[in-house]
Amino acid sequence: MDRLNRSKLQGEGKRHFEQTASAPVTVLQIGEGNFMRGFVDWMIHTCRVQGLFGGSVAATQPRPSGKAKIDALAAQDGLYTLVTQGLVNGQPVKRQETIHGIAQAFDPYSEWSRLVELAASPSLQFVVSNTTEAGLVYIPESLTDKPIKSYPGKLAFLLHERYRAFGGAPDKGLIMLPCELLERNGDALREAVLRYAEDWSYSESFREWVRGSNRFLNSLVDRIVTGYPDEGTAEAWFEEWGYRDELLCTAEPYHLWAIEAEPDMEALLPLRQAGLNVYWTDDLRPFQQRKVRLLNGAHTWMAPLGLLHGVEHVGELLRHPELGAMVKRLVIDDIVPILPYERDQLLAYASDVFDRFGNPHIRHRLEDIAMNSISKFKVRLLPTMADYVASGERVPDRLVAGLAGLLRYYRVGREEADGPYIGWALDGTPYTVRDDGAALERMARHWQAAEEHKLTIERTVSRLLADTELWGLDLTTYGGLVETAAEWMERLERSGANGRLD
Repeated sequence: MDRLNRSKLQGEGKRHFEQTASAPVTVLQIGEGNFMRGFVDWMIHTCRVQGLFGGSVAATQPRPSGKAKIDALAAQDGLYTLVTQGLVNGQPVKRQETIHGIAQAFDPYSEWSRLVELAASPSLQFVVSNTTEAGLVYIPESLTDKPIKSYPGKLAFLLHERYRAFGGAPDKGLIMLPCELLERNGDALREAVLRYAEDWSYSESFREWVRGSNRFLNSLVDRIVTGYPDEGTAEAWFEEWGYRDELLCTAEPYHLWAIEAEPDMEALLPLRQAGLNVYWTDDLRPFQQRKVRLLNGAHTWMAPLGLLHGVEHVGELLRHPELGAMVKRLVIDDIVPILPYERDQLLAYASDVFDRFGNPHIRHRLEDIAMNSISKFKVRLLPTMADYVASGERVPDRLVAGLAGLLRYYRVGREEADGPYIGWALDGTPYTVRDDGAALERMARHWQAAEEHKLTIERTVSRLLADTELWGLDLTTYGGLVETAAEWMERLERSGANGRLD
């Protein structure tokens, strides 16, 4: 069976491909992975097929290890299949598209001059990236070492080449759209670029051009791109389609791109006009806060409680007769009311969250979500508790249940001095807890002391919540928190793996 390439296209697909192939490259993409193909490239494709965007994409990988996918993209003429599947308003959806927004795909490490030439192209407008959070970090590097390894270093060099090519013309700056999951990612990228410019003794006028004529836009991206499906599913689809696709990608229906920029940017990149869930905003904080508090907060609440009850995946927990209902009520009745945003918008987002949690095509393991749960709790759930206390109210019971589940999950010990920290589920099944070593050691000491001194549950909980090294503050100052958490802890122990919590 032949691979997907331009010869497999017919009708409208062939016409759109030919238009893409002849379009000027306006987007340089640093990142070849599943997320970029299931998010950014899909969005550009969506704009192109509606006749809203006349440019195309040149894709490269940020590190040498990505060469295989870049070579596959080139071999498939920049084409690949995206299958979107999941739930929308509780109803199953499935959509198959052949994506054709990538006009060029090349390895910058073997074709460095091609990348440099592209950076000086008059048609180039955007640089999009997904190099992981670590990819935006400044790492000292010599200008004589080419190809330059780090993404910010590459960008500093390429911007300098563009500055030279156009004599520092103010209208030849670029718009950077980083998709890395780092708060203020545009600011971080700009600062790293400027550090390289200083290291390499680039002129002050160049640095002013970087600051004044280029845009480094902070953005928040959100979509689960699950990538290549299991082999059996892929083979069945290939038989149905009549071609093979090494770059086959799957994704959930939900998508969000919030970009900190004026709405006039829509004229250059008409994403909202194409019907996409994209927002140009002057403040990313509401988007970040609702994601952290609702989606991530629910994840962090459910992971310890689910694992204690023998639940393995998010979807399974949503179907649990008690925990599934509890997490929904937690979000709707406890988290949404305390946030300072429009309730209807928050409830609509919560509905999207539940669709995502219930997606049968995504098996999100609670064991993975539970990693580093202490630090996650401090960022995702503790601020909601603090908001209730600041308003003069007690922390809602369901929030406290999540805290009790966390404390019980961290009832750990070590069988060997250098071994992993082990806990035991409510049915006695052992599990390994992954977290910061110092935090695990403090938790283990608290629980060991409780056993040695035969402390009551309430006294144990009090000592755990008073540990400012763990939480950053003394949680026993929150009225009624110790007593309620202790009650939930006792309820957990009585319930066993399959018993009722309330």
